[in-house]
Amino acid sequence: MFSIMRVIPFAISAVITGGLIFLLNNPIQSIPPLGKLLSPSHGFWNNADPVGQSFDLELPNSAVGVTSSVYLDDRLVPHIFAQNDQDAYYVQGYLHGKFRLWQMEFQTHAAAGRLCELFGEKVGENSVLDLRDRHFRRLGMVWAAERSLALIEKYPDLKEALDAYTAGVNAWISSLSPAAYPIEYKILNYAPEPWTPLKTCLFLKYMSYDLARDLDDFEATNLRNHLGAELFELAFPIMADSLDPILPRGTDFATALGKIPVPAAIDSVYKADKLTVNADDMTMHLEPRHPDIGSNNWVVGGAKTASGRPILCNDPHLGLNMPSLWYELQIHTPGYNVTGVSFPGAPGVIIGFNDSIAWGVTNAMRDVMDFYEVKFRDSTRNEYLFNGEWTKTEWRLETIKIKNKADFVDKIPMTEWGPVMFDRNYGNESKDGKAYAVRWAAHDPSLEMKTFMMLNRAKNYNDYLSAIKGYACPGQNFVFASKSNEIAWWQQADFPAKWRRQGDFVMPGWDSTYAWQTDIPQTDNLNMVNPERGFVSSANQMPADTTYPFYLGGLHQLYRGVIINRYLREMNGVTARSMQQMQTDNYNVFAETIRPVLLNHVQRDLLTDEESNLLQKFERWNLRSDPIEEGPVVFDQWWKRLSSDVWLDNIIRPDSLEVLYPQDQTLAEALLRDTAFYFIDDIRTPHIETLSELVTIALKKATLQLKDMPREWAAYKATGVRHLLGSSLPMFSRLNLPIGGGSNIINATTGAWGPSWRMVVQLTDETEAYGIYPGGQSGNPGSPYYDSFIDKWAAGEYNTLKLLKNEEDAKKSMLWLMRFQPSKS
Repeated sequence: MFSIMRVIPFAISAVITGGLIFLLNNPIQSIPPLGKLLSPSHGFWNNADPVGQSFDLELPNSAVGVTSSVYLDDRLVPHIFAQNDQDAYYVQGYLHGKFRLWQMEFQTHAAAGRLCELFGEKVGENSVLDLRDRHFRRLGMVWAAERSLALIEKYPDLKEALDAYTAGVNAWISSLSPAAYPIEYKILNYAPEPWTPLKTCLFLKYMSYDLARDLDDFEATNLRNHLGAELFELAFPIMADSLDPILPRGTDFATALGKIPVPAAIDSVYKADKLTVNADDMTMHLEPRHPDIGSNNWVVGGAKTASGRPILCNDPHLGLNMPSLWYELQIHTPGYNVTGVSFPGAPGVIIGFNDSIAWGVTNAMRDVMDFYEVKFRDSTRNEYLFNGEWTKTEWRLETIKIKNKADFVDKIPMTEWGPVMFDRNYGNESKDGKAYAVRWAAHDPSLEMKTFMMLNRAKNYNDYLSAIKGYACPGQNFVFASKSNEIAWWQQADFPAKWRRQGDFVMPGWDSTYAWQTDIPQTDNLNMVNPERGFVSSANQMPADTTYPFYLGGLHQLYRGVIINRYLREMNGVTARSMQQMQTDNYNVFAETIRPVLLNHVQRDLLTDEESNLLQKFERWNLRSDPIEEGPVVFDQWWKRLSSDVWLDNIIRPDSLEVLYPQDQTLAEALLRDTAFYFIDDIRTPHIETLSELVTIALKKATLQLKDMPREWAAYKATGVRHLLGSSLPMFSRLNLPIGGGSNIINATTGAWGPSWRMVVQLTDETEAYGIYPGGQSGNPGSPYYDSFIDKWAAGEYNTLKLLKNEEDAKKSMLWLMRFQPSKS
């Protein structure tokens, strides 16, 4: 009896212990193995970087050919001193891996359609397989990256650079023990894998996806078929009345560009068979480019600056994420000396300056992604109709690995246009079984990496032009300035030469007439060099008026370009400080434009006291969207209610198919031009509504909406810099930042989008430069350098950017030294 009493507790203890061991060392659905995560020797405790940590490092057996040094400053910015390009890129790869490895891998897993490996088939009710992995595989991201890599490998200098960079990343990965894995690997319960050149190409294609995707062809087609051609043109005019284009109005293109072969317009573009896609099947697979993705850049020539030298400014507006998209560094070799920001995942500096020049980029917003309906001969899909003949389908097998499940194999038809993205097996499960192929400029092999490597070394305008000439996708506005007082802008990419409205709607894929017939000659891309007005600028607006002989396409912004050009025309004696103030300016020119319409048409005698109070706040508002202002909150809600009341009764289809929503600028300009604008009347009622009625009703609706909302602008728009895993890791994010700005404002900071990098460079003999991004140099949430720039960024402050001339300067001013020594074997 005594022995049994001893065995029973022991047995119970053993069962409990065994159960805990199992639970703590095995994942439960989406929960990682808690034992590993909490382990003192391997868990997240190992990821906390102590304040005051030394980053000194000796690497005696690295793959450099000659000893290389990295000096790190008090912001953890590395200054690389190498004796040749390969060593410099090797060291850059090592640093990217050391400080940003998980970010690099996660973004390339996303681009490659490999998130099911990390999360499984679903997260909650959301399908990772359909929404992410199949989406990217069927878009052709991996195929496009493979094609670009094959082209890179034909250029020895590019191949050597990419191989060296890859070796550097892998040197860091091979040094890691499981205890030292970045915390996200531990949370998601997976391990790093070797970096490859293909991953760099995938990352660059991912940027094309961010900046050059136009998945709204289906919604535009549905709306055109619903409204008809005439009303669609009214809702989506080709050009805004108040456009201040990048290239000033009135440019004589016959003189500027010479004789240009322009394809004849096809009148049947509106008369083609109705091509519609069922919203229930398609909406979840469509991810249109976010309207807040954009950028500002401008260069002021020496005639307008206090120093007599050019000042270049750039702030790309992208998703506000941590770790940041950008990583600041300097690269110094005997051949060049450059500093700025790089992409973790790719070699070189993307935006920055060197001893002689500076450059910056903004998105061109041109439409280089079109969809074509494909007619297959039968259910086998082995043949499709093309120019009256049945053409053999090629096939691409994409194997998607799924955590805790069998692999999913997607068999994707490949056509003359590109991959069939949507068909009865994906995205269009409706009875019609239609299939849609995608033609995307990013599918074409390209050498974007070469452009930035050449810009890093450029000394003058001719070097700059040579560098960008080969740049293919995504379309960018490259601005330039040099110490010899040259300034320039080119809108550069391989742009298809389109006729009016080509590619705005889904097109017949059985007729090659609708194909891109040719590219616009590079020499005919829009540009401006040393203009008389003394500045160049771009802010995602249309680059030219309709006298440019090619159709520009895409949905462009308007108001940031208007206010930037207004300021630059008026300014003289410009300084770096005044450019910083302009870059963080919160003046709302869109509100300035439309406020008279709202105030002139609101029926004041019909307002309650509460509504009148809101109206007075709006009336007294200084038109600045500063953090503590209430006026922009009232305006935002009032305008949203008015816009909705004007458009929705007309554009919503009875069958609920997804449609394209018109831009704010369209309605604003229409109301300024015509207070009896066609869409004002609510077609659902027998009464003919007036603008005054709609404006008044919209204010009443806004008042109700604002009852339970914050009234100060910063709290209302709730800008946050979120971890790449989003809401699942709020402790790794910085939320509700005290910052102004917003859509249509130079400081284009919205809830989750905004200036991802601000840079101001004055090209005096001793370059004066400033920059900041919302994040920190380290990707480790346990590091004091993880979010160390965010408060300054939100406050509109800048860091000084250093272009050290030699190692002696570095030794005097830097805090830490990493030394990479070649192997003795």
